[in-house]
Amino acid sequence: MSALKLTVELVPRTSWYSNMRSAVSKDDWDKIRKQTYAAFGHRCGICQTSGMIHCHEIWHYDDENYVQTLEGFIALCEWCHHVKHIGLAGILADEGKLDYEKVVEHFMQVNVCDRLTFEKHVALALRRYRKRSMYQWKVELGIYKDMAKGR
Repeated sequence: MSALKLTVELVPRTSWYSNMRSAVSKDDWDKIRKQTYAAFGHRCGICQTSGMIHCHEIWHYDDENYVQTLEGFIALCEWCHHVKHIGLAGILADEGKLDYEKVVEHFMQVNVCDRLTFEKHVALALRRYRKRSMYQWKVELGIYKDMAKGR
């Protein structure tokens, strides 16, 4: 499953709300996201779809020292972004705000795979999430740390 082009990324519960968007001013976040969109040609960095795109943070997890480090950003279409945040997608679906099956279909289409591959991948992501959520993570903004508020 490591060959998947589009993957689920679940942030450990203890790191929720620790992100670049909340660490910088609105003006700085707008600058970051607009630079990211331009860097990806205003297309999704995974499926190449054009149209409405989102700025998604790319994190590296050091599972031995419990350090989560921001590595960069990627432009994502709405559907790739829902896959990345599959937990939130499930909540939105339960509230009637999102068609979860469209999220699953997008994952399968981008990865050219079947439903079983999707289910196995999500199960693996959930296991990793549960294990990581048992620990308090140190969140590092990497090369972006000097942009954080109060620095």
